[in-house]
Amino acid sequence: MHNRSIRDLARSMARGEYSSTELTRHFLSRMADAGDLNAFITVTGDQALEQAAEADRRIRSGSAGPLTGIPMVHKDIFCTAGVPTTCGSKMLADFVSPYDATVVRRLAEAGMVSMGKTNMDEFAMGSSNESSHFGAVKNPWETSRVPGGSSGGSAAAVAARLSPVATATDTGGSIRQPAALCGITGIKPSYGRVSRYGMVAFASSLDQGGVLATSAEDAALVLEAMAGFDERDSTSLEQQVPDYTATLEESIRDKVIGLPKEFFGDGVEPDVADAIQDAIRELEALGARTVEVELPNSEIGIPCYYVLAPAEASSNLSRFDGVRYGHRAAQFEDLIDMYERSRAEGFGEEVQRRIMIGTYVLSSGYYDAYYIKAQKLRRMIADDFTRAFERCDLIAGPTSPGTAFPIGAKNDDPIAMYLNDIFTNSVNLAGLPGISVNAGFDRDGLPIGLHLIGRYLDETTILNVAHQFQQATDWHNTAPGGYA
Repeated sequence: MHNRSIRDLARSMARGEYSSTELTRHFLSRMADAGDLNAFITVTGDQALEQAAEADRRIRSGSAGPLTGIPMVHKDIFCTAGVPTTCGSKMLADFVSPYDATVVRRLAEAGMVSMGKTNMDEFAMGSSNESSHFGAVKNPWETSRVPGGSSGGSAAAVAARLSPVATATDTGGSIRQPAALCGITGIKPSYGRVSRYGMVAFASSLDQGGVLATSAEDAALVLEAMAGFDERDSTSLEQQVPDYTATLEESIRDKVIGLPKEFFGDGVEPDVADAIQDAIRELEALGARTVEVELPNSEIGIPCYYVLAPAEASSNLSRFDGVRYGHRAAQFEDLIDMYERSRAEGFGEEVQRRIMIGTYVLSSGYYDAYYIKAQKLRRMIADDFTRAFERCDLIAGPTSPGTAFPIGAKNDDPIAMYLNDIFTNSVNLAGLPGISVNAGFDRDGLPIGLHLIGRYLDETTILNVAHQFQQATDWHNTAPGGYA
């Protein structure tokens, strides 16, 4: 059951081959057996079985939708009523949300069964899922290596077939990069397409919820259910959500794919470069045409991002002061001392680093020199994409310059860690949709991600191209040994 698509699972439940309750028990059992991956912070088995029983009633009554009874898991950054929402941090280790995030509510209304909350980099700050207060997540392809971050728990869970699908968030690559390192499909929609209400904020102008799944088709089904306007989120777009599955089977003949020369230069591991070239040839064999495009300001994406994102994080995380909720120091002398001790104890090293950077660039005398300049550079990066899309329908390249690296290998070099997102964070700066799909393996048997970037609000095209690529190849159906 765990290797079947969402459509197949739904059809089998409709035919009575097995129930949602049986399906949910199957996945809960797999989750329990895979504790060594450390992919979960909270497992809600009893609640999941109650939701599965309700889904079975809907299926028997003939009122089921395409997602009714399908088990899934949420990244632990989405607020879930009555369930801990920790953001992978000591600061929120004991916080139980009193309400559901819009994403959680919409998927519940679609009949999906939530089995728990996945581990993540603390407050979504990281590229390896090593900054979590609850310990590092391990990559199911090789447990001595990282799964990517910050949505590493969600990616590891889907890759190991512990859940058919998982929610995730992406601020600078945190859906697509772990999708690449774990050999699955991950889509970050356009900024504003998915409500951020109840999604704990890291960088409000960059954060976007999305989906991790084994295939583009499964991702399309779930994205359609969770997307759409939400009056409780001022950044949510009043745009009709397309039927993402309706165009999956369309031919990609005559689609024009832009290949930025900046994505194929030094710094990309040879095995990654070879796999991406093979994937592009496969797309050309399906009828697509390629053209070279330029993204001349892509090299400033990393420094631009690491000014703007920490600045917004500094502001967003100021609310965690030990007063109303979250960690409070046991001993302190006065109010200011309580703030300082609570935040020093509650936040991990990476979060503290980014808060300090963000506070610095927003401070008097540095705001114009850093923050305002970075905003101007952000506009230049977005303009590069606009010009590129005048010549093509989508852009392709590697998701990450390398494959999964050993746990601890980059902990002493933050810059090396940040460079893992060199091909992804400019997409967030421009607010564009992007998807990563498995495009093969390196000589060590580690997955390689193909990154497809679309025009603003054009998730349909990248899903279509990703699906056609997966129909012509079988990389996405390959599961890590021991979890197949």
